[in-house]
Amino acid sequence: MNFNVTGDKCEVTRCRGRKSSHRSLLSVHRSAFTLMEVMIALAIFFMAVFAILGLLSSVLRNARLLQTKKGVDAGMVAAQYLCLTNKLVEEVQSGDFGDIYRDYTWTMDTYEAATNGLFQVDILVQRGASGAVESKMSVLRFAPDSAPGSLSGGMRR
Repeated sequence: MNFNVTGDKCEVTRCRGRKSSHRSLLSVHRSAFTLMEVMIALAIFFMAVFAILGLLSSVLRNARLLQTKKGVDAGMVAAQYLCLTNKLVEEVQSGDFGDIYRDYTWTMDTYEAATNGLFQVDILVQRGASGAVESKMSVLRFAPDSAPGSLSGGMRR
């Protein structure tokens, strides 16, 4: 054993090398990551990766469904006729898709769902002479400038 006396302090060590190596281990330990910190960082990383993979999977599935679907849907009618104006009329409209989809017809029924300018538009797409329903959709649309039963010239037939 070595005794070092400096002023009022007395320090007892078995080996000076051991004391210095102990201090260096402490300094290395303080600058490293703990196992818990590494595990939490990996968990956050994998959650982000799995969220991105899930999003990519749903996008690919929807793209595949769009490629395999050969008919039309009610969204096509809604995009063509409801986005033209903000004025709606309580009426029933119908039409076809021309030469693009010859066997398909559509019917759009517009009526006021509430007295504050909220309209409901029911769209029905039918196929062939049998009238088999291919697609149907209901859309709620707020049009405060429209009056129930009024004639406003923005909708095409």
